[in-house]
Amino acid sequence: MNRTSTTTLLVTLAALAAGCAAQPTAPAPDAQLLHDAEQLVLRDCMAKAGFEYRITPPPSVPDQREFLYVVDDVEWARKHGYGSDIQRRLDAFRADDPNQRYLRSLPADRRTAAVAAANGTKPVGLTAKAPDGLTVSRSDQGCRTEVFRELYGDPQTWFQTSTTVNALKAMRVERVNADPAYVAALVPWSSCVHSAGYDAKNPTELRAGQPGQLAFADEQRMAVAEADCAVHTGLAATAKALDARYETELSHDYQAALDTQHRLQQAALPHARDLLRQDNPDS
Repeated sequence: MNRTSTTTLLVTLAALAAGCAAQPTAPAPDAQLLHDAEQLVLRDCMAKAGFEYRITPPPSVPDQREFLYVVDDVEWARKHGYGSDIQRRLDAFRADDPNQRYLRSLPADRRTAAVAAANGTKPVGLTAKAPDGLTVSRSDQGCRTEVFRELYGDPQTWFQTSTTVNALKAMRVERVNADPAYVAALVPWSSCVHSAGYDAKNPTELRAGQPGQLAFADEQRMAVAEADCAVHTGLAATAKALDARYETELSHDYQAALDTQHRLQQAALPHARDLLRQDNPDS
């Protein structure tokens, strides 16, 4: 089976601001340095192709969090519900992104050409096998691939490595959700939220089972029930323990890919530092 990398026109350049790298195995300062260098390469490559790309910091909102299994912070839930207030602020940041505005301002033919400059004209040339056995492909041309080439050497090696490493989080979540201990922990949690007025076998069902858009006060109330029950029934603790266990197991199973990513990142650091110095010689 073949799964092709595709990108919609109006989100392409904004999405690039998130970076071209895999999930970082480098320490945070090194990961930030590599991200900044990737953005410089991308900007300069797009300029050579006749297009504008502005380097902007990724959108960030205070209290932004990710709950992989269940909301387990009662105070956060009381303040943010499921985070729809945070999501609205992120959406506003993205809508005001200068690269989004620039792309929208282009005539249709130039917009298509800008996307091709970023991603290549066809998603062929680089292939990688994901851990689930599917084949992923992307262009070996375009500025995103130029980032791979400029910083990490062989684009094919980097693409395969990043495809593997980027899949590990979803694999971890899938294993936790299927683990008998997690499934068993859902039973008392479900009874707990039922006592609070909600019928759901799991957190996903709880959120999906609500008709339409909840008023924010109702969202907060439901999220607090989810979080309070997660803490008091032990579901949160079970999920945390299983998540750590499967992270360790997957890191062991895919140590070669993680080692390769780390090696390529470390090798890229001197060139990344040079690029940043050249771009800002007075710093």
